[in-house]
Amino acid sequence: MKSIMVTGGCGMIGSNLVKRLVKEGWDVYVADNLWRGKVEYLNDESGKPVIDLDTHFFKKDLADYEQAKEVIGMTDYVVHLADIVAGIDYVFSNQGELFRVNNLINSNVFDCVRKAGAEKIKGILYVGTVCSFPLTRQNSLDQAPLREDELFPALPESAYGWSKLMGQIELGYLAKETGIHTCILMFHNVYGTPTDFGPRSQVIPALIRKAVNYPDEPMEVWGSGTQGRAFIYVDDVVDALMLALEKGWDRGHIQIGPGYCTSIKEIAEKVVETSGKDIVPFYDTSKPEGDKARCADYSYAKEVLGWEPKVSLEEGLRKEYEWIKDQIQSQK
Repeated sequence: MKSIMVTGGCGMIGSNLVKRLVKEGWDVYVADNLWRGKVEYLNDESGKPVIDLDTHFFKKDLADYEQAKEVIGMTDYVVHLADIVAGIDYVFSNQGELFRVNNLINSNVFDCVRKAGAEKIKGILYVGTVCSFPLTRQNSLDQAPLREDELFPALPESAYGWSKLMGQIELGYLAKETGIHTCILMFHNVYGTPTDFGPRSQVIPALIRKAVNYPDEPMEVWGSGTQGRAFIYVDDVVDALMLALEKGWDRGHIQIGPGYCTSIKEIAEKVVETSGKDIVPFYDTSKPEGDKARCADYSYAKEVLGWEPKVSLEEGLRKEYEWIKDQIQSQK
């Protein structure tokens, strides 16, 4: 049985990936500091964890080298999802700390993989972000979809984008030095369940929370609403990760996302429609918007992995809305 460590395995992406890996017969280990993730996200539909929490779950802060070396190097493969990421307010209010911590996490994980060596670790899959693409290619709704060959020369807008790009660069050196197989997937805006919908949440869960709570919470949208993103449902992302573990090794960076951009205004309107409430969103243009717009030319993912998105935005939003609504009602 192949063994695998999933860092950040209690988050939205990680917990869904862990469940899929277990279903596919992998021996799955999880490391997570629970900054955003929750151990209960690893439960199946019956409420039981899909892994043995006593032997296969480790609450570790990978920004601490001593903690990282306790868990990295014990499995055949590593999927490195762990990082500090949150909504736009947190990202732009904590850029220095976010940059520092993400670089520590990445460098610690990679050094532990390096020291374990190719005789132990067969491959490491690193998850990057399209926030690492140049700002100049993300400033108009009318721009063409992003291509992998446009990543350099580098000019990310945020410290988050820079920190994730530094991880890609360091992983490249690791591959050359050790011969360990590597894979890099660069995700567009992932949404789905389970998810953080509190103060640090990203745009879709934040808007859904506001709609569920309305009129007790105003339906405030940050920015003009004209900014756009390529939203990808978590099930499609897990499909990409599983395909990458099969045939994505040593093929450079591969972006995962749809080929169309959806404005935040459209997202807000779809959330309102899903809620069934009479809500008029308020657009606060004093708040940051981030990159203006982006979407994916996912032809390389299709060529290498045989991947393309399947879940429609409407279906994905409906699933997330119902989950967050249930969570909020259960807390009352």
